[in-house]
Amino acid sequence: MKIPKTRRMHCPKCKKHTEHKVSEAKKKTIGSAHPQSYGSKKRAKKRGALGSGSQGRYSKPALSKWKMTGKKQSKKVDLRYTCTVCRKAHTAGKAWRARRVEFK
Repeated sequence: MKIPKTRRMHCPKCKKHTEHKVSEAKKKTIGSAHPQSYGSKKRAKKRGALGSGSQGRYSKPALSKWKMTGKKQSKKVDLRYTCTVCRKAHTAGKAWRARRVEFK
């Protein structure tokens, strides 16, 4: 997806419309699933592995033909807008999915 490098939009700090530089934020691992969350334990039970040593009720895999799904083909785009006047960065709008982001 092609996105322009600059965009004129409202700055919450300046409280007026200014030119903004668009950049993609670095991917963070914060917010990923916790190993002891409900979904993780459910998957581990189906897979037949949870932690090390004696797994107790998770020791044997489920009898059904259950298969974990793979990764999604695209990640959500996290764009940061930096005001050229006050140099404050902010996010705007809802994130959407894109395989590749290209700034033109």
